[in-house]
Amino acid sequence: MTIGTTLAVGIIEGFFGRPWGWAARQSAVEFLRKWDYQFYIYAPKADPFLRRRWREPIPSETMQHLADLKERCRRNGIALGLGLSPFEIYLNYNAEAARDLQSKVRQINEVGAETLCILFDDMQGHLDKLAEQQGRVISDICNWSTAKTFIVCPTYYSDDPRLTQQFGSAPAAYLQDLGRMVDTRVEFFWTGEKVISHGYSRQHLADISSKIGRKPFIWDNSIANDSKTRVNFLFLDPSAGWELSIEQVAGFAINPMNQPYLSRIALAGYQLLLSGARGILLSDAAYEVCGRSFADRLLEDAHLLQTRGLAGLGSEARAALLGRYACDAGNPYAQEISSWLRGEYAFDPQCLTD
Repeated sequence: MTIGTTLAVGIIEGFFGRPWGWAARQSAVEFLRKWDYQFYIYAPKADPFLRRRWREPIPSETMQHLADLKERCRRNGIALGLGLSPFEIYLNYNAEAARDLQSKVRQINEVGAETLCILFDDMQGHLDKLAEQQGRVISDICNWSTAKTFIVCPTYYSDDPRLTQQFGSAPAAYLQDLGRMVDTRVEFFWTGEKVISHGYSRQHLADISSKIGRKPFIWDNSIANDSKTRVNFLFLDPSAGWELSIEQVAGFAINPMNQPYLSRIALAGYQLLLSGARGILLSDAAYEVCGRSFADRLLEDAHLLQTRGLAGLGSEARAALLGRYACDAGNPYAQEISSWLRGEYAFDPQCLTD
């Protein structure tokens, strides 16, 4: 399917909680190609060796899975990215930490990913010289890495006051200082005015571009359902509040739901939005992605899944929905709905921003 936008658009598996499986990731690559996505970034918070246990080598089994995923992406023209979150390394970035970090970057180089994301999200930030310390880490990683492109996620990646409440107040001029210290060829992730933004106004994008000294690379969380509240919902339609001036951004990365197959319905909807389409996007996307027969059934229940959610369903309603979907054993969309109804997508308390 040809969408016709020149914006670099892809997905970042960057959520907390239950990650996608390797088979689902492999299968997603063909979907991304069909719907004109350009990249897939592997950065699940559940992978400890890219986050809190970053000093330890990535296990050989995971390295083989990543190599297989890289090959699948190569065959389909999808750029593979990895997200490295050396957790709070900037608190004591000494010679030992630098050696350990270089070893990790060299191991990541073996995967051959085109993009390396350096992620400082969901870490404490009320520190003197935060930008300077993070700038040193970023510079070293870029020097050691064989990736072609780099994207940084600042600790304060939104204007949302929830970040200050959870991680302390940002140092004065943090974003301006970090933008000045980091090479302008390095992109910066930004989630908008909120951690979960449903639109990006021209004025806001202009303001953040001025602060960081480059166009922001949008990290879109509008369908992510890993937080304590949002784990109760399946977000199938991303169109509410949609606003994006594509010439004002460097790229657009969608952080999907914990459900890999159901996410495809919303991902198809995003591409319809980016192409300028309006109207009944959910039905258009559902018919394209999962076929008319199942889509008709899903559309009857979409309001319950996306608006009422688990917490709003009584036991009888939940049992009725399970009866509609659990029996469809060969359908991955139906099975994800069934797992969600059974409460199998548990909230990860490490997700602090809700």
